[in-house]
Amino acid sequence: MNTTLRRALGAAAVAALALPALAACGGSGGSDEADGGKTVTLVSHDSFVASKQVLDEFTKETGYKVSVLKSGDAGRAVNQAILSKSHPQGDVFFGVDNTLLSRALDNGIFTSYEAKGLDRVPKDLQPDAGEHRVTPVDTGDICVNYDRAYFADHKLAPPQSLDDLVKPEYKGLLVTENAATSSPGLAFQLATVAKYGDDGWQDYWKKLKDNGVEVVDGWEQAYNNRFSGSVAGRKAKGDRPLVVSYASSPPAEVLGMKNRPAEGPTGVATGTCFRQTEFAGLLKGAKNPKGGKALIDFLLGRTFQEDMPLSMFVRPVNPDAKLPEVFTRYGAKADAPYTLAPEKIAKNRDQWVKAWSSLVLK
Repeated sequence: MNTTLRRALGAAAVAALALPALAACGGSGGSDEADGGKTVTLVSHDSFVASKQVLDEFTKETGYKVSVLKSGDAGRAVNQAILSKSHPQGDVFFGVDNTLLSRALDNGIFTSYEAKGLDRVPKDLQPDAGEHRVTPVDTGDICVNYDRAYFADHKLAPPQSLDDLVKPEYKGLLVTENAATSSPGLAFQLATVAKYGDDGWQDYWKKLKDNGVEVVDGWEQAYNNRFSGSVAGRKAKGDRPLVVSYASSPPAEVLGMKNRPAEGPTGVATGTCFRQTEFAGLLKGAKNPKGGKALIDFLLGRTFQEDMPLSMFVRPVNPDAKLPEVFTRYGAKADAPYTLAPEKIAKNRDQWVKAWSSLVLK
């Protein structure tokens, strides 16, 4: 997901809790013998984070060390995996989400593997269940966040749905990201496609534009500079009390606070959410397929799944994994998030973004 909270929101807060994985050398091309032990190479986006003790646990259980090769944001990492598929850079790829999944599958970069414990994962998170080329690992909801203080001060109820955002009382309050340059921006556009359909989403964006929506290039600018509700946003004196961000933004906001408030400074409009699911897959031609399979099993196991919420601010797909208290207390989860089939996204994504850019950015 450049899929993270951008997960940069929680980077400072989790610095003491989570350490980046060992970085792989750029040309390693899969597993090798390092320090007398076997290595399995995980290729991912820049936002992959796992606690050192968790990766050490994998080594203890399997004998394999994990080497992580980061390849930019999610889109760039997928493209790089496609370009290098004849000589894969590693054994496992993690971080392809449902907005990019069909592109990866159509280019044949994965080989089938049914992970241990997959039968416990909800079927609606397994779009490739027939072939098991990818394994769902986490989910995250991209939603409009709101500044609680602003709405309390103005005695205005925060919006709860996409329909609300075009009402006159919310004119000039929303900032979102460019759908052509930002993963959350694209997800927000996809939510409107899912809600209003092929024939209605453009009319909705015309109304949103007329209602004063602001568009910026990426999440950090939107959340940290333009949004009034985040800690960083308040320092930057952002004046937009509505922003497209993540359902996990509130727990990330309070994680580093010594005295946590009764509720986070930001809220989530759960009727605006688009669900993203991230997958892992065994790369075709992997040099260490045995180690790769063991790593995919581990990614789906409770040890890794329970580490993710406070390291990458996403939700586990393993129903046996427990969420930390700060996540359940301050986070939000949409009961009926918007979704689109990966095949429909793959077929229409480029033309949707082109039409959106022409309509909204001109």
